[in-house]
Amino acid sequence: MRNFISYDESINILNNLNISKITTEKLFITNAIGRVIANDVIANHNNPEFLTSAMDGYAIKFEDIKNENIKIIAKNPAGTVVEMQVETNTCIKTFTGSLMPKGSDTLVPIENVEVTLDKIKIIKEVPFGFAVRNIGEDYKKDEVLIKKGTIIGFAEIGVLASLNISQIEVIINPIISIASTGSEILDLGETQTNDSQIRSSNHLTLEALFKSNGANTIQMGVVKDDMDSITKLLETALLKSDIVVTTGGVSVGDYDFVQDVIKDKLKAKVLFHGVNLKPGMHILLAIKDNKIIVALPGFAYSSTVCAMLYVLPLIYKFRNSNEKLPIVKAKINQDFPRFQAKTIFTACNVEYKNSEYQINFDGKKQGTSAILTNMLESPALLIQKENSENIKAGDLVDILLLNNLK
Repeated sequence: MRNFISYDESINILNNLNISKITTEKLFITNAIGRVIANDVIANHNNPEFLTSAMDGYAIKFEDIKNENIKIIAKNPAGTVVEMQVETNTCIKTFTGSLMPKGSDTLVPIENVEVTLDKIKIIKEVPFGFAVRNIGEDYKKDEVLIKKGTIIGFAEIGVLASLNISQIEVIINPIISIASTGSEILDLGETQTNDSQIRSSNHLTLEALFKSNGANTIQMGVVKDDMDSITKLLETALLKSDIVVTTGGVSVGDYDFVQDVIKDKLKAKVLFHGVNLKPGMHILLAIKDNKIIVALPGFAYSSTVCAMLYVLPLIYKFRNSNEKLPIVKAKINQDFPRFQAKTIFTACNVEYKNSEYQINFDGKKQGTSAILTNMLESPALLIQKENSENIKAGDLVDILLLNNLK
């Protein structure tokens, strides 16, 4: 008799896995978009390093703000250093990005003055220090600007470029091999020869999910239900990858050979096989030669949900990143009783309205764990823990935002 563990226990086992292989490479910064920074990025200078103008205008001493005629003694284009200094009742025309001239402390915008020959009259006053960027306004020397574990995006690229960093060390993404098992399933392009055969989508759905969440993938395709084929598949995949993910063959049927190969042929260390979970109760997690095997159920909805819950956190762990599953609070629009003593993930619709997430079940189909179309449009998963109470309309509930998984 198999010992089913709770969902929380299974996640605790997953979180405690020790991933020793964290390797890095250096990439040009724009080639590193979407990758994870391996080390803290620390500022090696102040930005700006000097007082700088934030607008086009006239650099003055604030003590002259009420003077009628302030003499223009020079121009100060960006990219140059003006030699003249602002003295009492003088100003220097200064442009956006220019260093503030010595002696000045305030910038009066062009539209705030009237110019007559070589003098200005301030027609609209500004406060002291107006439009002056202070030293270190953006960042200060020795400040940690980007923490290790951060995913590189456009803002990080901009900061790296401002630091004159052209190459950055990033974590090498994990390699995941993916395969669907089952003599009844057909790969794309295969011809159906009898009515019992169905088209496999699992291996391609999971490849898309893993790729878009930071993994490199090896597509192993569809494998028939026999011991030799599955053994060869797993042995080959383990040589090539950090994580091997299969769908099908982990239940209690006569032809569910994946679990037998993992346990008996490979002699892998099984961390758990069976979780008090819906969908996906027959999920299996094992270790072989420091490689991880995740054997998922065969139904499309089950395999996809379990891949989100178990494989995505493994990707984040291999990437040594700050990523986590996007679980948020939402208001539910109807009663939703707990009908089984399991942790249950139910497909729903989500929208952000009136400053909160709201969920409903309009158009969601009820039936088996094969209904992948329930994940279309604006989907989320309602999370009900196995010891939770019945949910009432208007309650705040936990949901997993699927479209935030990329």
